[in-house]
Amino acid sequence: MSTHTIYDFEAKDIGGQDIALSAFKGKAMLIVNTASKCGFTPQFGGLEDLHKSYAGKGLVVLGFPCNQFGGQDPGSDSEIAGFCQVNYGVSFPMMGKIDVNGPAAHPLFNWLTAEAPGLLGSKAIKWNFTKFLVGKNGQVIKRYAPLDKPADMAKDIEAALAA
Repeated sequence: MSTHTIYDFEAKDIGGQDIALSAFKGKAMLIVNTASKCGFTPQFGGLEDLHKSYAGKGLVVLGFPCNQFGGQDPGSDSEIAGFCQVNYGVSFPMMGKIDVNGPAAHPLFNWLTAEAPGLLGSKAIKWNFTKFLVGKNGQVIKRYAPLDKPADMAKDIEAALAA
């Protein structure tokens, strides 16, 4: 069976519970592969700002810790959860640590990268804090590079929420 929307996937949250992404039907989603020890880690603050500004309007931010880039998220899920909460006040859902590239890549990220390839059509995620905006219809709207600051996505998020 071919997967047509994000709602066909599930993932474990950082506490180990299975979460069907269909639970977020009708909401826009910002999916981010995160890391606790990366130069881009301060983006957690900007992601939390987006969460606080837009959650009430229908945005769900989901962080997916990944240790595939420079070993920058070596901790356990509980250590990562504590780090995010203590250092950045993260209140948006954090998921369990996953791979985003390679043979063990989470199926969600295989789908996201196929739906929204990077520069020159590359499917691989190049680094931490690659971001995917998904519309309320469950389709990928746009892929953002690690250098793209969360605040710079506000207009796109507002358009996705208005759609």
